[in-house]
Amino acid sequence: MFWPSRLFYIHLTVLVAAVHGSSNDECDCYLTNGTNSAYYSRHSFYDYRNLGDYAGVPSPIQNASRKAGVTSDYFNSDTWDDSWSIQDWSNRGKGVSLSGDATVLMINSPNNIYVEKNDDKDAASDTFLTMRTMRLPGFQSAAEFESVSTYHYVSVRMLARVTGSAGACMAIFTYLGGEELADVQEADIEIMTRDPKNRVQYTNQPSFTEDGDDIPKATRNGTLPKGVEWDGWVVHRLDWTPKRSTWYANGQEVASIEFQTPKDPAQIILNAWSDGGSWSGNMSLNGAAYMQIQWIDMVYNVTKDHEKKRSFDGRRLESDTKQQDDGLVRRDARQGACKVVCSIDEADKAGETKILSKSAASHMLDMPYWTRMIVFGFMLLVYI
Repeated sequence: MFWPSRLFYIHLTVLVAAVHGSSNDECDCYLTNGTNSAYYSRHSFYDYRNLGDYAGVPSPIQNASRKAGVTSDYFNSDTWDDSWSIQDWSNRGKGVSLSGDATVLMINSPNNIYVEKNDDKDAASDTFLTMRTMRLPGFQSAAEFESVSTYHYVSVRMLARVTGSAGACMAIFTYLGGEELADVQEADIEIMTRDPKNRVQYTNQPSFTEDGDDIPKATRNGTLPKGVEWDGWVVHRLDWTPKRSTWYANGQEVASIEFQTPKDPAQIILNAWSDGGSWSGNMSLNGAAYMQIQWIDMVYNVTKDHEKKRSFDGRRLESDTKQQDDGLVRRDARQGACKVVCSIDEADKAGETKILSKSAASHMLDMPYWTRMIVFGFMLLVYI
């Protein structure tokens, strides 16, 4: 049977589907673009471009102690602590041995994470966040921080560049550890400073077996878009969904892997490191490399506590159990899940959102009272 009122409702929904500016509190969910498009329930933006009060480059710590204070009060603030945790672990194994095939003792130090003044010509920001790794006599000083929360699927982007000596690995990745190598779940963006500046490694870990054999299906050595190199400012993006991981650079897809896609809630980790092993390579004495980050932007779903957190500060992870069983948001108005759909891809500036569509019901709530009464009255007359 034909229902004029239903046609009117559909027409009204179409009328309000134009893209326009939005603040985060208007959005019920976020839809990403690209070939691995998905809905997510939350949005967070971490901005390191205007932190001049905290800027300063600390001198490297010359001894192999893990104990060091943070480099500024910013890293003691709620703004930082509510989202991120700086790590101080080392690769020291049992006795005097080192983990894996490392040949150099590696120490993660809070001293290697700091806010730095942007002295670029025509700089687009006042400051950026720097992660430093440096080869010192007897050890490699490194940097790592990780999310306080776990995420069950995420689209994460960062505006970053990598500079400095060969022999380092700079990375942003999802991570869930396991008792055995085969149990690890991880989706990586890794920049190897010994590689050509247009090449980046994209992986659903593990990419090798306990016996040291490679797993070619798990990784891609991707090429950045023409004219783009990782020592310039690049928007690196990872979309992790149930079916596959997809990677982008400056909005262009550069790799996609279905094999071994992570399935369970994981943290986001960023690090700058070297251990003299086969993966990172060996950095020359007094060499240093840097990953500099202007911002991190992400849409995601936060899920249950993750008891296998690879952290040393003893804090519990935030939890949110409101998502679907597979971790993805459903746009289902009957459940009230997603009446206002937003995008961070269509926004004019990093950190902003744009509304892609509103359901008719949510649009009616935005109308003045008498306007709503007139519209409902008209719909009732059409129905009658």
